Amino acid sequence: MKLYWSPRSPFARKVMVFAHEAGLAGRIEQVQTHVAMTQPNRELMRVNPLGKIPVLITDQGMVLFDSTVICEYLDSLHDGPKLFPREPDQRWQALRWHALGNGMLDTLVLWRNERIRPKPQQSPEVLAGFELKTGTCLELLNNEAAALGAASLAIGHVAIAVALGYLDFRFPELGWRDGHGRIAAWYESFAQRPSIRNTLPVDA
Repeated sequence: MKLYWSPRSPFARKVMVFAHEAGLAGRIEQVQTHVAMTQPNRELMRVNPLGKIPVLITDQGMVLFDSTVICEYLDSLHDGPKLFPREPDQRWQALRWHALGNGMLDTLVLWRNERIRPKPQQSPEVLAGFELKTGTCLELLNNEAAALGAASLAIGHVAIAVALGYLDFRFPELGWRDGHGRIAAWYESFAQRPSIRNTLPVDA
């Protein structure tokens, strides 16, 4: 399989964390691909008209995007415990946590894009809104850290870990662990997993 990917993309990282957890990372060829909102990658758009990464080309030549679709496809390829649980109660909780982690990533990427615009073009109201949303997500995660730690590994854990890792990568000055000790402790433990340690984001 071939994955169009970047070491700084949190959504591409989510796929690779998932692939490691599913035992499939060795089957994926990573093709480093540059994307930017202001500079569409026309070569990539021949494969994905949205011009976004990650994109997976399966062994059969099928083109899959976005990260959630790719992860669910990967989950169909292994015989271990499924990271998209099938039992209803576990499934809906996993998907709920995934929606929270993925939504945090959407917010954080947009927040970063706003922050790197020239200062006169930045909107203080938009920046404040992103900060508020991130804070409320962290409060919820802190309240649910025990349940997250007790639940079997699933797609929600992957998305939340990648979102918290992206906070460290792009927003270190926020000090997100302050006041959120329970989810910080969960993340410190989860971050020792090889899937996280082998996919650390870098600017390249």
